[in-house]
Amino acid sequence: MRLVIVTGVSGAGKSTALRALEDMDYYCADNLPLPLLPKFVELLSTRHETERAALGIDARSGDFLADSRQILAGIRDAGHSLEILFLDAPDDVLIRRFSETRRRHPLMSTDIRAALVAERGQLGPMRQEADAVIDTGGLTMHSLRALIQDRHRETGKRLSVNLMSFGFKHGLPQEADVVLDVRFLPNPFFVKELAALTGEDEPVRRFVLDHPDTQAFLAKATELLRLCLSGFEKEGKAHATIAIGCTGGQHRSVAIVSELAARLGADVAISPRHRDVGRGAGG
Repeated sequence: MRLVIVTGVSGAGKSTALRALEDMDYYCADNLPLPLLPKFVELLSTRHETERAALGIDARSGDFLADSRQILAGIRDAGHSLEILFLDAPDDVLIRRFSETRRRHPLMSTDIRAALVAERGQLGPMRQEADAVIDTGGLTMHSLRALIQDRHRETGKRLSVNLMSFGFKHGLPQEADVVLDVRFLPNPFFVKELAALTGEDEPVRRFVLDHPDTQAFLAKATELLRLCLSGFEKEGKAHATIAIGCTGGQHRSVAIVSELAARLGADVAISPRHRDVGRGAGG
């Protein structure tokens, strides 16, 4: 097992870090009592589909933190990979975050600064064991997410992109991050011998793709989408949906999606999908 423990002071971004790891297919659990950690790893080790896990640990573990060194050493001795990330931030930043979210510090009775002091005392052993201490005081939620994913992204792991064709007559895809309209291109639906075919058929592909307006669109769209996808990766997105729409989702959008998949496939992991093929005529 590859295990990442995300710990640190309350308000420093542990939940954001865990969600970022979860989006990278880590099996995530929050606030598991430390004495149960060996059993947790043992159970996950029996699942062939689960090779990576992330665990959130904070001051709510209370007295269980006292045995952290021994427990963590046992995990490593069993042959598992273990990394500890400790998230921290200046007190003034943490206090502001609690005020903005209207959350209560888990150790707070009356004074939040005293609670932070107590929390850092309890988490001292975990900080000493940490492989990395990350100061999130100057980070936004999005930049922290990107930092965590950059740190733990496997070699070759890329943004996963769903490239979808659709017909406007059947409604916009609600999951789309980017929508491009190709209804201005010549419509094969009005060519008798092409109307019954789809953009997956070579005669329709050639009718659509060989037109000068299509070539101009593809050049600009490829440039635009590469810029968008690069930005999505920097933001830490794990998945993105690009939707290409024509009237009925049968001809133009289907041909364009297939071509864009070929052009963008070297940059990201592309999954082409034709939502409305077979739902009715319309181009």
